[in-house]
Amino acid sequence: MPRFSLPDLSLEGFRQRLANVDALPQLCVLGVVSGLITGGFMVGFRLLLDLGGLAFMPGGDPEAFEGLSPLVRSLLPILAVILVGVLLWRQPQAARKLGVGHVVERLTYHQGRFPLRNWLNQWWVGVVTVLGGLSAGREGPAIHLGAAASSGLGQQLRLPHNSLRVLVACGTAAGISASFNTPIAGVIFAMEVVMMEYTIAGFMPVILASTMGAVVAQLVYGSEPAFQVPTVSLGSLSNLPWLVVTALVIGLLAGLFIHVARSAWITRLPVWLRLSLVAVATAGVAWWYPEVQGIGYDSLSASLTGDLAVDVLLALVVAKLLLTAITVASGIPIGIIGPVLVIGAAAGALMGLLGGWIWPARGADPGVYAMLGMAAMMGAVLQAPLAALMALLELTHNPNIILPGMLAVVVSGLTSRQLCRCDGFFISTTRHGLHPLQQPLMQALSRVSVPAVMERSLVRTPRLVSRDRARALLEANPVWVLIERSRDDKPTLALKAADLARWLMEDESRNAEVEVDEAPLIDLLEIPGVRLEMAPIHLQATLSEAFERLNDQAVDALYVEHGNRPKQKRISGIITRGAIERYYRLSD
Repeated sequence: MPRFSLPDLSLEGFRQRLANVDALPQLCVLGVVSGLITGGFMVGFRLLLDLGGLAFMPGGDPEAFEGLSPLVRSLLPILAVILVGVLLWRQPQAARKLGVGHVVERLTYHQGRFPLRNWLNQWWVGVVTVLGGLSAGREGPAIHLGAAASSGLGQQLRLPHNSLRVLVACGTAAGISASFNTPIAGVIFAMEVVMMEYTIAGFMPVILASTMGAVVAQLVYGSEPAFQVPTVSLGSLSNLPWLVVTALVIGLLAGLFIHVARSAWITRLPVWLRLSLVAVATAGVAWWYPEVQGIGYDSLSASLTGDLAVDVLLALVVAKLLLTAITVASGIPIGIIGPVLVIGAAAGALMGLLGGWIWPARGADPGVYAMLGMAAMMGAVLQAPLAALMALLELTHNPNIILPGMLAVVVSGLTSRQLCRCDGFFISTTRHGLHPLQQPLMQALSRVSVPAVMERSLVRTPRLVSRDRARALLEANPVWVLIERSRDDKPTLALKAADLARWLMEDESRNAEVEVDEAPLIDLLEIPGVRLEMAPIHLQATLSEAFERLNDQAVDALYVEHGNRPKQKRISGIITRGAIERYYRLSD
């Protein structure tokens, strides 16, 4: 009668399953938990903004800067910059890295592990920059808070690093979903901007996380979309040529934004001068045009419905673009996605008004161009066309806008990339035209951890052993014999067990008449055979980490350590360069 074995439901079994590339059920469980956690933190962050609005903003609206007196709304950014400068610049430079750029950096170079100090800083910096009237968004803080919290869950459970990468994507998607009520755009943004890859094992948990994030946000704020968008359409196809011109202009604006935000002459200025520049410029513009302050979602909604004057639209396009870019270049960590959407919508509305003036009988409603401009600007700045299109679809609930939206996003993206020579805003370094996360080899090796590939059949022994001890070691049929060294500064070596067995057989045939007990000890470093010099690596590491460590240490193998305390660490297996290469060829 066949026996049925129960699945291993222990945490250790869960970790071992996650180390493999096909651990889809386990990743989906993590996706659900990540979405709930991120949704809760996003609601908490929005509640902090609401509480700040209740404290000193008219009507309790955290974006109602227009209702403040010119003096008060001009003083707010000065106070915000002073607060950020005093509290944040007293900390090390590494602690001042926040937002989406920090998430991409930690995913690229640190396998998705986040420092706690940066996460705590993100809470108050996000609130101060938005309520302080700087041109800043809430999506960057939401993504950082969600990604770091989700990754922190994996770190506390000591999950393999390949699953931490998925958790970062889950937190990112849930953060965008809970902020805009756009679950599909959250998924595409996470895969296109943060992970920079599309895989089934990545998509499914990220979809679940984005769904859970939206559910949590809707339980608190309702299911209404982030913006009230009128039902409009492009109308005649004769508007397409003007749409191309509009997308070209927005692509140039996106290029200008990226170049100013990365301006070297601003970053070379002294810190006090950079911060003063942001404070004075924002205060000066806010005196006349408070619409440039904060996230600007109220101005975005007004531009979609045609309720903003031309001079306000110009201020949003020119002043808000420059203020946001200068703030980023000065080193103040702000979210840029919200301001970018506002700038794009205002630019689209202006181009729509101009088109209606040139062709009164043919021109489409300016609100249409505002919607398309919003998506075009987002796609061009982030170089994320799919995320921009999904955001456009979910925010408008109008499938008829997708066709012109595709044209606008592609033209603006090409303009920014080819004419302005701009990569995506969050892509800081490239090699051969690719970001490290986009390199196929590292992508494939990052999806699996070393337990899935390492050789577990090994025995440990001192350098000098008797023949009886050597035979006893081989009774377990190991693949490798790990040679323990007398000092920690000497490299750990591994000997092929087959080579030891062969030497014992040859030795017995040569010395059949000699008693074993009288024979000298065997020096495992002297017998002929394959010996690999090794360096340590942790059990949670991915194959990409193992590959990099092999190259950095100039060794051919790594021994995998298990345990966190130095005196309790044990060796779980050996991973060789050949094992990594075989995995890549088979998976490819």
